[in-house]
Amino acid sequence: MSTLHCVKIILINMQIPMLNLSREYECMKEDIDTAVQRCFVHQHWILGKEVEEFEKAASHYLGSTHCIGISSGTDALVLSLRALALKLKGKEFFDSSDEIITTPFTFIATSDAILRAGATPVFVDIDPRTFNIDPAAIRSYLERSPAGQVVGIVPVHLYGQPCNMDAIMEVANTYKCFVLEDTAQAFGARWRNQKVGTIGTMGAFSFFPSKNLGACGDAGMIATDDKILAEYVRMLLQHGGKDKYNPEHIGYNARLDTLQAAILLAKLPHVDVFNEKRRAVAKWYDATLQSVSGTEIPYQAEGAHHVFHQYTIKVNPDNRSQLCERLLAHGISTNVYYPKPLHTMVVFGAGRSRVGGSLVHAEEAATHVLNLPMGPFLTLEECTTVAQAITQEP
Repeated sequence: MSTLHCVKIILINMQIPMLNLSREYECMKEDIDTAVQRCFVHQHWILGKEVEEFEKAASHYLGSTHCIGISSGTDALVLSLRALALKLKGKEFFDSSDEIITTPFTFIATSDAILRAGATPVFVDIDPRTFNIDPAAIRSYLERSPAGQVVGIVPVHLYGQPCNMDAIMEVANTYKCFVLEDTAQAFGARWRNQKVGTIGTMGAFSFFPSKNLGACGDAGMIATDDKILAEYVRMLLQHGGKDKYNPEHIGYNARLDTLQAAILLAKLPHVDVFNEKRRAVAKWYDATLQSVSGTEIPYQAEGAHHVFHQYTIKVNPDNRSQLCERLLAHGISTNVYYPKPLHTMVVFGAGRSRVGGSLVHAEEAATHVLNLPMGPFLTLEECTTVAQAITQEP
């Protein structure tokens, strides 16, 4: 079915959710249904041929030597870090003395994975324009740290906006740190001319249903050009060994489900068109909101090909709750990603994490951001409705 044909949507009562997955399914219904039916015919539900086919297709799309299907984006982060510990330390897990720098302004899975891999997350501040980790803050912490104390960096390409990977890779190479890109929200995004998730040592992807490339349940992937890391990951995802009756490592049941792989295979050919549609929606929003007092539209960094997993504005924190209520009264969904920086959460207290300097920009972002409806099938009429509701006097 033609993607262009799919955008002819009939609006019903102008109810505007954060993301309309029903429209996406209707667009690709024939392809998805055929892929699912094929699985019911062959009945190979665990590591069926679709898993390998999807891994090969994803490798070709990303330009990565190895792509490995994983059960979720969170597991992709954990297994990546476990593989790095095995290769770099020769141990099953990192030690708590091993520090990994990351952002405090993201979903909990990023830093929870660091804890689960045995290391200690160190939170440094973000760039207030992009909401991504600030390379200058990374360098500042590394300059103050004993040699070898920091083993890695986990940047997050938040909201679909690529981090400044030139600067991050430069500092990582200087201080001999690995880089694990958290690419959960940025499938198909590019830094300069390279797909994110393929620039660092490893890339972890999530295919949660709401992502730019989403499954119909939990699913994820790891990308790397390192053969040894790929081999470790493939062992870890199947209980830790090549021989399931005599594993070498402490592993997991973290395989990508055959059914989810089939669905992802059906969706993958559409992802670039859908990402461009998201970018078009962002331009519609920009045009109507850029002159609205008290509202700051998303910043797009030079060199970053933003794929707008989320469209995130900044608003006056004193009015944010009232604005959300007003939009809801118009049938418009909103959300706040993320209302609480990670360093303020209980799980990262009690010495489980460290703060690498002032986090003023991350703390400010948590009080100012507001996420508006976004998706490849959001129409101009719906964007206009959202903008009008924002500009309406309280």
